[in-house]
Amino acid sequence: MEPPPIAITIAGSDSSAGAGIQADLKTFTYFHVFGQSVITCVVAEVPGKVETIQAVSVRVVQDQLRLSLENYPVRSIKTGMLYSKEIISAVCDILEAIPSQERPPIVVDPVMVASAGDPLLEPDAIAAYRDRLFPLATVVTPNLYEAEVICGHKIQSFTQLADAGAALVRSFGSAFLLKGGHLPSDLATDFLVTKSSTISLVEQFVEAGTTHGTGCTLSAALAAGLALGDDLEGAARRAKVFIARAISQAITWHGRHGAISALKQW
Repeated sequence: MEPPPIAITIAGSDSSAGAGIQADLKTFTYFHVFGQSVITCVVAEVPGKVETIQAVSVRVVQDQLRLSLENYPVRSIKTGMLYSKEIISAVCDILEAIPSQERPPIVVDPVMVASAGDPLLEPDAIAAYRDRLFPLATVVTPNLYEAEVICGHKIQSFTQLADAGAALVRSFGSAFLLKGGHLPSDLATDFLVTKSSTISLVEQFVEAGTTHGTGCTLSAALAAGLALGDDLEGAARRAKVFIARAISQAITWHGRHGAISALKQW
């Protein structure tokens, strides 16, 4: 029996399991991809609240990634919460050492701010993303607010979002999947922008009780598709359908402080 392809997620651990490493591993498993993890931070959080962030040492982050890459035939890599300039640089040191023709596809989810508004990235880390990680990426997957930070200006329409994607591709050379779910519309429209094309990915907008983990889940599904051998457009379309299902089938519990929800990532 042929073993499943392997994908690595480099991200934070979410104690509520709706985002981060936990969401990524559930998503990989859904697609029959064997997920491995490089934990960058331990985060105490629930949807709507981040209480504590503890970064893992740079040496431990590098050792986790190095051991997987040295011992397994990794088919794709996804980065999520990297938190600091030091961690981003440590990850890039390892990825840059892989010859470009041997480097697995890299999906970069530039996690900057939690859906509740809590910062998930130290301010001086943005330059490390721009200078080192974005140029290594196969595709970068910012949401609206992250795209505004990277571009340095407000984005108020789908036309502006697509134009921003084209500018980012020119700046960094990698493809960008820009997510338009925060723009008011009856349709959830994302744009996959490459050097040669701009492709619209459209699903019906679903009013959800939570958006906790949507970015992690979409980028993990995209990495899973690439690990399975999809081309970038095929992986993006597969991921878009998956995140729409995950939102529409979200699960809700009624706890001590009211209703709380999670995406269906399996």
